[in-house]
Amino acid sequence: MEHFFTVIGGMGTAATESYIRLLNARTPAKKDQDYLNYILVNHATVPDRTSYILDHTQPNFFPPLLADIKQQSALGPDFMVIICNTAHYFYKELAAASSVPLLHMPHVAINTLKKRYPNAHRVGLIATQGTMADHIYEREITDAGYEVVLGDGHVQDQVTELIYTDIKEGNRVDGALYHNILREMIEEKGCDLVVLGCTELSLAQEKASDHPYPVIDPQDIIVDESIRLATAFRNGQTVDFTDLVKKDDPLSH
Repeated sequence: MEHFFTVIGGMGTAATESYIRLLNARTPAKKDQDYLNYILVNHATVPDRTSYILDHTQPNFFPPLLADIKQQSALGPDFMVIICNTAHYFYKELAAASSVPLLHMPHVAINTLKKRYPNAHRVGLIATQGTMADHIYEREITDAGYEVVLGDGHVQDQVTELIYTDIKEGNRVDGALYHNILREMIEEKGCDLVVLGCTELSLAQEKASDHPYPVIDPQDIIVDESIRLATAFRNGQTVDFTDLVKKDDPLSH
């Protein structure tokens, strides 16, 4: 297969399905051959990312992801994308293991935020406890010149319930809960917009987008970037990965 990309997902599977669903729906296609070539690695048995970040005695999710990166690199994709924000905890190590460009979803998302909301000041962040503890989005948002407002305390409890109890365990999206989280971030914490730092939250946005609150959805953004890049490669165009990868993340893990 020529000119394909690799999607490393399964963290969780429902969120990965959302990415694939949006990818196919947005691809301009009138026949089978118009769709994109890609390999989906739905690695559902990767250990929980947050559990390890918060407690290093728990199973480490790095070895299986490293194996995926090496396995897929041998097949020669044009680029790779990991459909899990929290897994970017090991981004630098994973990217260093391959010559194939690995998109950096948080970096791409905040670059898009700068373009869409140049006059914003207070940027809210909701994510898994693991992503919060890693501070990956905090660094990106702060480096972009915004003030970060964390969805902590009561909001974090609601976010954890939505991600783990509703979506990962119950395979459902509680739209009312999701809307209330956004309402608290915007109306009570005074955020100009909210970054959805977890792909389960991206699934919630897909399924319950009937709300008035401005959000930056990294998975939604990476869908569009995947289509743009794959189309460029198919058409023989030059691709610049400068703003899509990140080579200066510290090797701190």
